[in-house]
Amino acid sequence: MGRKIEILKKFPKFVGANALGTVVDTAVLWVFSHFVFSTYVGDYIISPIISFECAVFTNYLCSYYFIWRDRVECCSLKSFFMRYFFYNLSSSAVFLLKMGILLLIELIFGWNVVVCNLAALCISGLINFSMGEWVIFRQKSK
Repeated sequence: MGRKIEILKKFPKFVGANALGTVVDTAVLWVFSHFVFSTYVGDYIISPIISFECAVFTNYLCSYYFIWRDRVECCSLKSFFMRYFFYNLSSSAVFLLKMGILLLIELIFGWNVVVCNLAALCISGLINFSMGEWVIFRQKSK
């Protein structure tokens, strides 16, 4: 029962961290698309990639120092960036999966893109949380 309570305590923190990541993503995208780039490629490809990576790093910092800090035994720079590398891979894979789910939901139900995106975010969010809980920040066996 203790494990379930631990997960129930971490999930709202995860949702909050991802909300912060969404704000960072949106703000960085806006800044880069309005003030840095003035081409289609800059606005629609480079800016979203940069904003996504900023959001991933923000979410990782929250995960590392706030959500799963009790599972970080070694606080070396190498350990930090090694875990970040795998977190980034996981986040990128889950993002691609979310896009596939979004398209599948639209194909099956024909819903509006915003509704499809929200449904896909719910599904991919659970997968992303699971990756953090059981893979990236897994509890070491004693």
